[in-house]
Amino acid sequence: MTTVNAPKSNTKVNKLGLEKAVYKGLESTLCNGCGHDSISARIIDACFDLGIRSEFIAKFSGIGCSSKSPAYFLSRSHGFNSLHGRMPSVATGAMVANRELTGIGVSGDGDTGSIGFGQFKHAIRRNAPMVYIIENNGVYGLTKGQFSATSDVGQELKHAGINELPPIDLCLEAIVADCGFVARSFAGDPKQVTTLLKAALSFKGTAVLDIISPCVTFNDKDESTKSYSWGKAHNEHVIDATFVPYFEEIIVDYAPGEAKEVELHDGSKIVLKKLDRAHDATDRMAAIKLLEEAKHKQQFITGLIYINQSRADLREQEHLPETPLVHLPAAKLRPSKDSLVKLMEGMK
Repeated sequence: MTTVNAPKSNTKVNKLGLEKAVYKGLESTLCNGCGHDSISARIIDACFDLGIRSEFIAKFSGIGCSSKSPAYFLSRSHGFNSLHGRMPSVATGAMVANRELTGIGVSGDGDTGSIGFGQFKHAIRRNAPMVYIIENNGVYGLTKGQFSATSDVGQELKHAGINELPPIDLCLEAIVADCGFVARSFAGDPKQVTTLLKAALSFKGTAVLDIISPCVTFNDKDESTKSYSWGKAHNEHVIDATFVPYFEEIIVDYAPGEAKEVELHDGSKIVLKKLDRAHDATDRMAAIKLLEEAKHKQQFITGLIYINQSRADLREQEHLPETPLVHLPAAKLRPSKDSLVKLMEGMK
């Protein structure tokens, strides 16, 4: 078993007594300036701040630039790099087998919006317990810049020409599929990304984070809605969300009536402070209307768009025991020979 070196006296440690360096991964091989690296750094920040043990996290990915990124954070955690678009089903199986783990799935807009679209929808439908991060750059970067399902209509790329098809809004698709936690952010907004990641890690069920993550090589022109310049100029927070872990006291400056507290299942709280739009993130139809309006007005809204904790997650639906299936002996997982014989007799 790998041991953790004792931290130096002046080094900041979290509630577990661990340095942030423990949460890092391998050196990135992505392009310099890639938004995916910023997201990896925020995952490290969130897990460090919350004091989550890396050994109790399982990372999942499919194929694409995004799916390389789990190698760049939480090197002490479990990991599975699956086939293109198949990350959700692999993650679902793993999370059912071992309920002690926290699942983090990292996918791209192609991996989720095209090849794995059915898997995306059904994982949400089942409410598989995992944080589902979409690193959305609107292009297939790993295969030299083809349009993806989230590319802007009318967008022009050097080798792909002009995109004639409308984009799929993955946040809207998640809400329609009854996802209970849907948020959008921008890789260039580290504070918001970290806050949303912390809240997602405390959510029970599927938490979808669609993070616009510019591809600096193939899709970073100023007119692209997936570029750094567009994101910085148009990023409009739809709501001011503050996450307070269960082990911290709520100290948030807000006037009564202007904010709403949402308590998560682990006792953590999200404080939702309304901004000019006065969006209510607990109102499903309001969330759908918000996304539709933003789509037609080409607005780049970010923040927690929708939250609903009323649905049972997949492990509750399946009435799984408290003991993880992976720790149960085969005798308790398989029906006995006698019970199979009785079943077959009953079908004659």
